[in-house]
Amino acid sequence: MRRRTPPPPAPLPQREGVDPVRVRLPADGAWATVREHLVERLTGAGPGTVESMFAAGLVVGADGRAVAPDAPYRPGMFVWFHRDLPAEVPVPFPVEVVYRDEHIVVADKPHFLATTPRGMHVAETALARLRRELGIPTLTAAHRLDRLTAGLVLFTVRPEERGAYQGLFRDRRVRKEYEAVAPYDPALVLPRTVRSRIVKERGVQAAREVEGEPNAETRVELTGHREGLARYRLLPATGQTHQLRVHLNTLGVPILGDPLYPEVTPPVPPGDFRRPLQLLARSLEFTDPVTGTAHTFASRRGLRAWTSYDAWAAGG
Repeated sequence: MRRRTPPPPAPLPQREGVDPVRVRLPADGAWATVREHLVERLTGAGPGTVESMFAAGLVVGADGRAVAPDAPYRPGMFVWFHRDLPAEVPVPFPVEVVYRDEHIVVADKPHFLATTPRGMHVAETALARLRRELGIPTLTAAHRLDRLTAGLVLFTVRPEERGAYQGLFRDRRVRKEYEAVAPYDPALVLPRTVRSRIVKERGVQAAREVEGEPNAETRVELTGHREGLARYRLLPATGQTHQLRVHLNTLGVPILGDPLYPEVTPPVPPGDFRRPLQLLARSLEFTDPVTGTAHTFASRRGLRAWTSYDAWAAGG
């Protein structure tokens, strides 16, 4: 089996901790020029945007030189450019570094901060922030945590080692423990293991459970309850999108502050950081695939609905 040739290194530096966009021209196509292809591909950029980028010399090839507006289309060619960063409301909570060595960084992410650039969240992400704050432009995420979920995220320092750390999650060699605050149901028998098939369709906010072979598994334990609320320990064996949120909702105890389960609610205005989702990635345990060190990391964050429900509910 022939290995795919890796792309050449980016000829443009990062901007605000964000990598330039890399585009590889498809093998098939009837475009006469590189510009024609990008105009068709980047339809969301707005009329005239691509033409302006070429005119300003902002689209470059592997040698770092500007690609001319009339440069002929060459299948397999790579080009790079920087996207216009969207206007983002700063998330007013720090990303705390729990551990750092020459191979990895373990960060304690706050609620509301995306892990990696995506959509309207680009510079205001944990990855971009850490690149800027730690001065590590090669930093990448080994896995992702939902924007609304707080807690531990593993980042890798060296690009050539990223696959080894990603493999930990792919092969289920990481023990992940989460904590959630949700309603207390005395009739719910716990602990139990929930298994179901979860699908997440592109363009649809909420995931859903369907018939079929399970692809999601979570052990749910009760660690305490008072005044109608409960604190749950969640031990996922798999990592489907929104898995923990879906499984607690299925049990009839949706996580407090969840805007998608059991019902999709209208989006809150930008800058509204009240009543965060009460879900926390509490701990990570794994054996480092590069150094062989056994690691155990714990989040220093807490869930406010458990420690001070009235303040959380009031949005204070």
